[in-house]
Amino acid sequence: MQPTISIITPSFNQARFLPRTIESVLTQDYPNMEYILMDGGSTDGSLEIIRNYADRLSYWESKPDRGQTDAINKGFARATGKYLAWLNSDDVYKPGAISEAVDFLENHPEAAMVYGDCTFIDAQDREIGRFPAAQTDVHRLRRGYVHIPQQASFFRADLWRKVGPLDLSFYFAMDYDLWVRLAKEAPLIYQPGRVWASFRLHGDAKTIAADDRCWPEMLRVHYREGGHRLAPIVLKYQLRKLVAPVINWRRQRMFRFPARAEME
Repeated sequence: MQPTISIITPSFNQARFLPRTIESVLTQDYPNMEYILMDGGSTDGSLEIIRNYADRLSYWESKPDRGQTDAINKGFARATGKYLAWLNSDDVYKPGAISEAVDFLENHPEAAMVYGDCTFIDAQDREIGRFPAAQTDVHRLRRGYVHIPQQASFFRADLWRKVGPLDLSFYFAMDYDLWVRLAKEAPLIYQPGRVWASFRLHGDAKTIAADDRCWPEMLRVHYREGGHRLAPIVLKYQLRKLVAPVINWRRQRMFRFPARAEME
C-alpha cells in the first residue's frame, strides 16, 4: 500500500481562488491522500465553498486563529501522513505532482524534503513567469540562497515532528525557518524540470503586499543560528532593500500586464 501524504491548506477570505486550490488537490492521481483545510473564520463565502467539498476532505474547520502560521501548525497536528506539505489557498498543484514527489521520497530515504519547479500565475490562471528554483543546502540557505518554492515542496513527517512546529512569531519567513531546520537534519533535493505547482501573484498576495517583512525575519533565523553581522545574508539584505521597489514593481507588472511582461 502506498504511504499516506497529508496536504494542509490554510485559508482566510480567499473565496475567489479557493475552489481552484481545492480542485488542484482533489484531482491529483495519488490514491492515498489526506486533505485538511483550516479556515480562519472567513466571511466572504469561503465557508459555503468548503462545505461543498466537505465529504472529500479528511478534516476541515472554520474558526478564528492566529493567522496562517497557526493554521498550518494546527493542520499538521492533525495529520497522519508519512509525508507532509501545505498549499496556500490561492496556489495550485500541477497534475501528477503528489505522485512524483512521494515516489521520489520513497526511493530516496536520505532526503528530508524534495521540491520541484513552480510557475507564477495571475488571478485568471495565466502563466506569467517561472519561480527561480535551484538546488540549495543548509550552508547556502544561511547565506540567503533560498530558491525553494514552498508550493512545490514535500517533506517527511518524522522530521517535522523533530524540528517543528512553525514559529508563530513569523508572518512571512516561517517556511525559510523550516527549510533551515530540515536542512540541518538531511538534504533538501531539487528536481529540475518537474513543474509541481503554480504560485499565484495578485494584489492581495503576501509576496506583493508585505514583501518588506521577509528579509528581516530571515535575519532573525540567521542570528538565532549564530550568524554574524558581516555575513553574506546581511549584505544581501542591504542590497535587497535598495532594489526592493524595482522588484515589487516588476512583480506587480507581471500580473497586471502579463502580455507585456512576457514580451520583455
